[in-house]
Amino acid sequence: MRNLTINLSLSRLRAGVVMACMSVALMGCEQAGFGAKPKLANPPQATSQQAPTADQTQQRGHMSHAASGGVGPQMANRPADGPLPRPPVLPSLDDLIGRIPQATTQTDAAGGLIEPPSLPGARGLRVAILLPLSGANQRVGSAMLNASQMALFEFAGSDFELLVHDTKGSPEGAAEAARLAIGDGAQLIVGPLLSTSVRAVADLARVAAVPVVAFSSDRTVAGEGVYTMGFFPGDEVRRVVDFAASKGAQRFALLAPQGAYGDAVSAAFNAAVWQAGGFVVQSEFYPPQVSDFSEPVKRIAHYDDRRAALMDQRRTLEARGDEVSQLALKRLENLQTLGEVPFDALLLADGGKRLIAVAALLPFYDVDPKKVKILGTGQWDEAGLGAEPALVGGWFAAPDPSVRQAFSDKYLTAYGNRPHRLATLAYDATALAVVLGAQNTPQPYGVEVLAQAGGFAGRDGIFRFTPSGAAERGLAVMQVQRKDASIVDPAPKAFP
Repeated sequence: MRNLTINLSLSRLRAGVVMACMSVALMGCEQAGFGAKPKLANPPQATSQQAPTADQTQQRGHMSHAASGGVGPQMANRPADGPLPRPPVLPSLDDLIGRIPQATTQTDAAGGLIEPPSLPGARGLRVAILLPLSGANQRVGSAMLNASQMALFEFAGSDFELLVHDTKGSPEGAAEAARLAIGDGAQLIVGPLLSTSVRAVADLARVAAVPVVAFSSDRTVAGEGVYTMGFFPGDEVRRVVDFAASKGAQRFALLAPQGAYGDAVSAAFNAAVWQAGGFVVQSEFYPPQVSDFSEPVKRIAHYDDRRAALMDQRRTLEARGDEVSQLALKRLENLQTLGEVPFDALLLADGGKRLIAVAALLPFYDVDPKKVKILGTGQWDEAGLGAEPALVGGWFAAPDPSVRQAFSDKYLTAYGNRPHRLATLAYDATALAVVLGAQNTPQPYGVEVLAQAGGFAGRDGIFRFTPSGAAERGLAVMQVQRKDASIVDPAPKAFP
């Protein structure tokens, strides 16, 4: 497969932007994010097949595109307006440029937050990114390639080379892409997206001793040199359960779809509730392909039993016929059921149209959101949930949206549309590859570097790779409002 390399000079980038972006990428340096990119003068198009001109090739760093022999995505020149303002916790650029990296992590005077090494300039490395640039997930893959390209321009120097390979959305395509990447000398593989593709790549990469930083949300694919940056429902469940318990919730219930996702949520839910000192009083599951969720909602609400209790009470009072009984009957006229549900927090582990349909049935079957706190997972992390009244006030765990919003705005400026939700993963992984590669260490992608305890800060907040290879994230607790969601408990700024 033909491999076309687009050359990028660092001459225009190094003075104002590249080093500033690189200097803030590692969370371990007590930075708050990977850095922010100035607006692109001419938005790059990830799907462009136009070859660069001679002038363009003298202005660009290294990106190789090996997707079906295609030409790499076009990249626009950067303006000279310099980096955007940084949070006050960041050190100055003068303090960072030219500093010798620390070989080991350190702790601060306050007692324990890890301080990873400072960053020198980038050195020559080859990293491959494997994405579905054709097939059913082409739209997602193209958005992730756009985001990777943004990170490349914000962080990379002229000696860094990114090899782009199309997995074609299949395990076979991913395996072939990995073979090409390893054959081309890639020292790190970023991607692929799907768990089946990660499994197809894993053994090849392990034999070649090439680490993999994938995007899957399946924990089972991680380990033995394979890391994954996906969003895991277990982390989201633990975060929101802990917060609900801290606010007094003790009896929890779960309503989730059948299948692998529901099973993962259920296991995490039971463990989190137990660790928080609460009780799981009921769990109900439903087939995800159905359109009528009345039966599982009725079961979770104990509607039939509570309705029967109301009817029995009415018959008893009517039989008595005295004045007191008549007054009691009057009070029961507007009730649908008698008695409360046996839980004070309910986790709805779904998203999109199914979530809206399930939530709308709760008041109908007499589950009062004013009395029962409705909880959610990361699938709630989307706009428009407040249109369903039953969800207003509900809590869910997700990355802090403020940092991601800044990335989304830059992406919109560059490409003319909002990024896919997973685009931040590709941005963070590419930035991580560039920044770690910039360190003068024999193995910039060794386990002691990738799995450092202090972690990193990206466009979805802080994250670090656990010994299992799965990413652990610092999440905020969000509350659904009528128009958007607001933070009720901020995401942590550092790992202990």
